[in-house]
Amino acid sequence: MDLWTLFLRAAFVENMPLTLFLGLCTFIALSKRSSSAIGLGVAIIAVMSVTTPINYLIYKALLAPGAWEWLGMPDTDLGYLKLIAFIGVIAASVQLLEIVLDRFFPAVYSAFGVFLPLLTVQCAILASSLFMVERDYNLVESAVFGFGAGTGFAVAVVMLGGIRGRLDYADLPSGLRGLGMTFTLAGMMSLGFSAFGQMVAP
Repeated sequence: MDLWTLFLRAAFVENMPLTLFLGLCTFIALSKRSSSAIGLGVAIIAVMSVTTPINYLIYKALLAPGAWEWLGMPDTDLGYLKLIAFIGVIAASVQLLEIVLDRFFPAVYSAFGVFLPLLTVQCAILASSLFMVERDYNLVESAVFGFGAGTGFAVAVVMLGGIRGRLDYADLPSGLRGLGMTFTLAGMMSLGFSAFGQMVAP
């Protein structure tokens, strides 16, 4: 698979929140305003782009079957530790991001509130590393996939944030206000993103 096709597939065809339904907690919670949606999108891109290739290197060097062959232990398989290792890398990356935002972008840091530390256990971020292992991507493909998946998440959450911001001025029926309309919008966007599957040949 060429890298451009991989990027398109990760960003649009297999969009984390809208077609795979991963990361919906922060997707819904932080899309109330465009500013917080943009901040979340940038954070997701940064974390996914960094953690996916790092987790690839850790997996191939330490955890994959045969990784310890150079030490005379060719049958050693530490793959069962990948979940713990991947979460540790993600936690460290999120902690570093939190420090940077708190120091240089306090407004964005305040907008995240309690949700920034929760990126550590954000299933979409972890899923990008797990998919990388399952699909046996190489280092470059892992980096492109992580960036593409993060970009797709950012596009989706910024779109939803923009629409929800405009609906603040709309006279909606009482039953559709709040989460009712949010879930309706997310469902309609999901249907739209499913059409991107025609862009990339299987």
